[in-house]
Amino acid sequence: AALDELKLRGLVYPCFCTRGEIQSELAAMAAAPQGPEGPIYPGTCRKLSAADQLEKLAAGLPHAWRLDAAKAAAATGPLAFHDLRHGTIPVNPALLGDVVLARKDIGPAYHLAVVVDDAFQQITHVTRGEDLLASTHVHRLLQALLDLPEPVYLHHALVLDEHGKRLAKRCDS
Repeated sequence: AALDELKLRGLVYPCFCTRGEIQSELAAMAAAPQGPEGPIYPGTCRKLSAADQLEKLAAGLPHAWRLDAAKAAAATGPLAFHDLRHGTIPVNPALLGDVVLARKDIGPAYHLAVVVDDAFQQITHVTRGEDLLASTHVHRLLQALLDLPEPVYLHHALVLDEHGKRLAKRCDS
């Protein structure tokens, strides 16, 4: 329902690019757009006409739904969020670019799912590692677009081993 609302408002668009096509396009650019975790999606499918989008959707092509960060920012105006450790942070919708909100084959992606799920569960406080601080910009934007409550945030320092390597489940640490 949240994705459908964003579609109706023209704030998302279908992206038909494969990961390989995105990597090739980024490699061909003189200066690929950069985010905190490296290159960000250059907006290739944002430029497709409505007719081209409909044709590709009707053909059943694999696709993802991306948030149009610029349109979303224009729809909300300036936003900020408060982090108990970092203070008040102005939202920068361009920080992660046009993030994927859902994919045809798996449904909602992390950014949309976590925002809707937190609101549904009436989560009031979110504590997570500072490696997810950049994602909070997207989350705050989605909360404003979908009229969802803003939780209290705390992004803690990451726990590192004696060599400075991050300790995390996904790193077998």
